[in-house]
Amino acid sequence: MGTVIAVLFGAVALIIVITLIRAVRIVPQQRQDVVERLGKYKRTLNPGLNLLVPFIDAVRTKVDMREQVVSFPPQPVITSDNLVVSIDTVLYFKVVDSVRATYEISNFLQAIEQLTVTTLRNVIGSLDLERALTSREEINRHLSGVLDETTGRWGIKVTRVEIKAIEPPPSIRDSMEKQMRAERDRRAAILNAEGHKQSQILSAEGEKQAAVLRADGDRQARILQAEGQAKAIRTVFDAIHQANPSQKVLAYQYLQALPQIANGQANKVWIVPAELTKALEGLGGALGGLGQMAGDAPSEQASSDASAVEREAAEAARAAAEAAQEVTNEVRAAEAQATSGSRPAGLPAPEPVSPANLIGETAPEGRPERA
Repeated sequence: MGTVIAVLFGAVALIIVITLIRAVRIVPQQRQDVVERLGKYKRTLNPGLNLLVPFIDAVRTKVDMREQVVSFPPQPVITSDNLVVSIDTVLYFKVVDSVRATYEISNFLQAIEQLTVTTLRNVIGSLDLERALTSREEINRHLSGVLDETTGRWGIKVTRVEIKAIEPPPSIRDSMEKQMRAERDRRAAILNAEGHKQSQILSAEGEKQAAVLRADGDRQARILQAEGQAKAIRTVFDAIHQANPSQKVLAYQYLQALPQIANGQANKVWIVPAELTKALEGLGGALGGLGQMAGDAPSEQASSDASAVEREAAEAARAAAEAAQEVTNEVRAAEAQATSGSRPAGLPAPEPVSPANLIGETAPEGRPERA
């Protein structure tokens, strides 16, 4: 008897524990449980501690309210230019109404996948391959709009649709690679040509500027040289006029220039006046006359300093006369040597030239003849 009572007590305790377990429901965060009572929707359990009627209320589904990511397998799609491409898509969605997601559609995930594939085929079918490859943002916006409009009545919000990859056929990829390679080669050739053009232009501009600078430098140098020569001539001219030289000084300067005229390998013939002293006096008189005409008479200081110069001029005149006589003798000896046996037969020998004729004869208009 005692044993039967103990078994009954244990059974009652077990039933009470099971009832309590089925009556208490703890729902975690970001989840909602749909509760049915006797097969009919009763209420939705929110996160936290909830109490149910044991053996009457039952949880139909547990809906995750967080945003979910689903990657669909590649789908073959035909473009408007009859090319088959494989497209991978990624879908982001979240459940906003757990009741409608439970009762409006049996499997909302499968429905979203099929809707995405059909919408994607419609969109890609109206585009060619090149536009499909470059219009991903437009395709994503169109897919998001269509899916959001359709899944809204299911209690699902499509937040974003992304095209992960668009794979054209291998032959088309090869053609595209060749086209891109040719385009890059063309751009490289254009850039090289433009670089060469710019380098030629810069080189020509540099040469032009260099030529202009060289010409300007040459012009400045010539101007400075001419100014220097002008200043030198002006200085000499002013010094001569300030010194106011006499005739004997000018004759002395002429005598100093005679050895330089005679010295030189190319001076084979040179001028010897008939009367050297008179010629020097005439030259000095002419220059003195020009000085008087210009108002450049010798000053008293120049006259006092000219006595020593006159003595040196007289001595130089005598030395020049002796040098002229020696030159006359050398010329005569050379002519005699040239006429002795070296001339062709039948030609008369030249007349001998005397030193007097060589020195005394003068050319017309008062100029000495050339030896």
